[in-house]
Amino acid sequence: MKIIWSPLAVTRMREAVRYIAQDDPEAARQMASSILESVEKLPSFPESHRMIPELEREDLREFFQGRYRIVYRIAGDAIHILTVRHMRRELDPAEVEGNT
Repeated sequence: MKIIWSPLAVTRMREAVRYIAQDDPEAARQMASSILESVEKLPSFPESHRMIPELEREDLREFFQGRYRIVYRIAGDAIHILTVRHMRRELDPAEVEGNT
């Protein structure tokens, strides 16, 4: 399976790294590395993470890495990383459903 990052997920990830780096550049690097490592493992067991409770769709899954919620879609032979959000921020369903 290949991993495809949506433009929104890339933007959110960059925003999070920039925000954390203002106070602690090393923590920002560690957070980004940790998320990237977890995403790279997804093809081995793409359905191992929970469905998104708000949406209850088999193809939409999520996992938490530190304080970040990584939302992805399983579609054929690809995993689409849809967004990366701080866990305190509410998930906007339109952000996930209209994003591939």
